[in-house]
Amino acid sequence: MKSTAEFDLVVFGASGYTGRLVAEYLAQAYAGDKDLRWAMAGRDLAKLAAVRDEIGAPADIPLLVADTGDAASLRALVARTRVVVTTVGPYQLYGEPLVAACAEAGVDYVDLCGEPAWMRKMIDAYGQAAQASGARIVFSCGFDSIPFDLGVFFLQQAAKARFGVPLTRIKGRVRQLKGTFSGGTAASLKATLAAAKADPSVLQLLVNPFALTPGFTGPAQPPADRPAYDESLGSWAAPFIMAAINTRNVHRSNQLLGHAYGEDFVYDEMLLTGPGEQGKAMAEAVASDRSLASDSAPKPGEGPSREERENGCYDLLFIGETADGRTLKAGVLGKRDPGYGSTSRMISESALCLLRDATDTPGGIWTTAPAMGEALIRRLSEHAGLTFRIED
Repeated sequence: MKSTAEFDLVVFGASGYTGRLVAEYLAQAYAGDKDLRWAMAGRDLAKLAAVRDEIGAPADIPLLVADTGDAASLRALVARTRVVVTTVGPYQLYGEPLVAACAEAGVDYVDLCGEPAWMRKMIDAYGQAAQASGARIVFSCGFDSIPFDLGVFFLQQAAKARFGVPLTRIKGRVRQLKGTFSGGTAASLKATLAAAKADPSVLQLLVNPFALTPGFTGPAQPPADRPAYDESLGSWAAPFIMAAINTRNVHRSNQLLGHAYGEDFVYDEMLLTGPGEQGKAMAEAVASDRSLASDSAPKPGEGPSREERENGCYDLLFIGETADGRTLKAGVLGKRDPGYGSTSRMISESALCLLRDATDTPGGIWTTAPAMGEALIRRLSEHAGLTFRIED
């Protein structure tokens, strides 16, 4: 990582909806931090200046022009910073040139990617270059997949402390989700569906739970694509749309941690909808919902009001079991809308964690748990409104 760079952190895409929220968070939460040198970047200098003024950022925050279609401008951008925070997606359409530039220059990178086929392509193409240069490239630093990846990591750490062995089976269950998915998430989903239609190999990666673990395939994973009744929780459960990325990241974390969860680790995610006929009907409605892939889905740049973002929340449950049947549960709770209010804080704190806490993490393409682990849990708990707790 470049310690002599002009900036510690650059927010790329700062004039977009989510990038603006990231810049606003940094401007407000770290207003008194004179040691943090950061800048805003995007295609249009006038838009960046307008956003800077609208969010109340200092007038002397530097504004940098760079475009995903201009590789030279991206190389010039990364040459000036230690870490790039990018909200410019869908990443499979716009992300590769920036990953390439960071991997070559040894500059750290965090994004909000939930596109596993593209992520695997980047791992194969730039993993070795990042290791060689020292660049720490960390995908999925928002609601997908931080609360899930770190939730599993947190529960596994507690199990090892209590039982001396890892949990071979964990169920991730969404107990509450108040908020909206972002226009960026919808755009990424549509781009992924289009890519899968055009290329069968993309579809093969999308359906493979071990798509992000090159060279390793674990045991069969539970089907989570249809409603099911969970006897242990007394509730119906529906497919959870983010499971397709979260489960892949959790298995990659396990691989990068030297299979600390075991090579026979089994993990799935579902959305709890409640008991009885009402719970069943709701689970079936969720399972048949295709609105995020429809023309009525939110567009990039669209999003909820500040009040809606602030009033959102989420509550996740992780239930683990050892090979000999001992169990342990953990909850991860988040304040604010998951797709915007919470995500903008999570990606910001991930970047700061790389800068200030996880300085010993070597170069490579990472997930959050092995790259930052307990340091990021601590930072998110102190600054970003997340709570990690064991539930006895």
